[in-house]
Amino acid sequence: MTTTAATAPAPKAKRDRTHFLYIAVIIAVALGIAVGLLAPDFATELKPLGTGFVNLIKMMISPIIFCTIVLGIGSVRKAAKVGAVGGIALAYFLVMSVVALAIGLIVGNILDPGTGLAVTDAVKETGQAQVDAEAKSTVDFLMGIIPTTIVSAFTAGEVLQTLLIALLCGFALQAMGSAGQPVLRGIEHIQRLVFRVLAMIMWAAPIGAFGAIAAVTGSAGVDALKSLAVLMLGFYTTCVLFIFLVLGTMLRVVAGVNVLSLFKYLGREFLLILSTSSSESALPRLIAKMEHLGVSKPVVGITVPTGYSFNLDGTMIYMTMASLFISDAMGTPMSIGEQIPLLLFLLVASKGAAGVSGAGLATLAGGLQSHKPALVDGIGLIVGIDRFMSEARALTNFAGNAVATVLIGTWTKEIDRDRVDEVLAGKAPFDEQTLLDDHAGADDVHAGQGGEKELAKA
Repeated sequence: MTTTAATAPAPKAKRDRTHFLYIAVIIAVALGIAVGLLAPDFATELKPLGTGFVNLIKMMISPIIFCTIVLGIGSVRKAAKVGAVGGIALAYFLVMSVVALAIGLIVGNILDPGTGLAVTDAVKETGQAQVDAEAKSTVDFLMGIIPTTIVSAFTAGEVLQTLLIALLCGFALQAMGSAGQPVLRGIEHIQRLVFRVLAMIMWAAPIGAFGAIAAVTGSAGVDALKSLAVLMLGFYTTCVLFIFLVLGTMLRVVAGVNVLSLFKYLGREFLLILSTSSSESALPRLIAKMEHLGVSKPVVGITVPTGYSFNLDGTMIYMTMASLFISDAMGTPMSIGEQIPLLLFLLVASKGAAGVSGAGLATLAGGLQSHKPALVDGIGLIVGIDRFMSEARALTNFAGNAVATVLIGTWTKEIDRDRVDEVLAGKAPFDEQTLLDDHAGADDVHAGQGGEKELAKA
């Protein structure tokens, strides 16, 4: 007992040290903004620092998703449970995408921000250049879910390819019964290793944040921000209203969870996204934190990766407001009858650009080119501030997926409410060193439903 008491404070000390990491991130963001404003040419050359850090995080996404889903599904006795989670998730994502489009449509028509802007030849050329971005057609996107080989899913960096392979392996291990338990235990150890590597990578966050923010600020400049401030502020305001009024209300009514408490719990992830302009940088940590919160592994493993491709609330709002802004700036405002078909088209097109860097702008360009080519020239008007708007897109997308995980866990009865209350109250702190709950019984706590998904132990 004496030894246990002596060693008990050690984990707390380790967790405390990570506070300095995120203080350093805040300082790095402030310095990046200062450098971007004072020395814009030098600041734009710092972009590889931010890109490199985000790439390090992306490197870990596929193995984390694979381990999480295989462990979750492989330990569930009823395969139908997984199918129910996936069906509910996709239905929810579709409904929320339509809601986000509708809100953006309403606010965009009220603000009317594009009137009076001049579209020069240079702006037109910039807009046309965006059509060559990497956005795929919907058919190509669906076919792209199938990897070339079972291994290429990990090397290609495609989230949905990894999801497909993980689902197949999870169901195969489930069908193997007790014979598959050694494989599950091996994957459990691999998961611990992968999360530990991720925790090490996170210490490079201040450097990545500094480079990313400096490059964005240096490339956009103050003039672009001033001329398009109405659109930016309108978009930010719309995202805030959507998060707190729509998502917050649903979270309170369905799950009985306060949205502010959930976002406080995810505060470090929001800071990470804000500093890198990429919601993918927080995807592995969201998986770990949702499991720690008390949502079962199958729900987390299916909802989070799928949501990152199909639950793009921030991107929906962005495309709505940007389309209206461009049509007004081009002197060809759209009627409601023209707006709705375009936005429904963009709703489908957005799925083809999921996972593409700068997907919002790429999708908008491709959608307008296919549906209303005359508006493509106006895309050049928003290129300068797209990165600043991408931060709001990423934050909104992340918030939407975090809330969706809790809601779907509640609907499928795959969430431990006592655990949720304990974690959000700060009584069960998240282990920043391992990003996993290594204590005995963690799997039982997170399964949440009477041991139905309990992993067999060695």
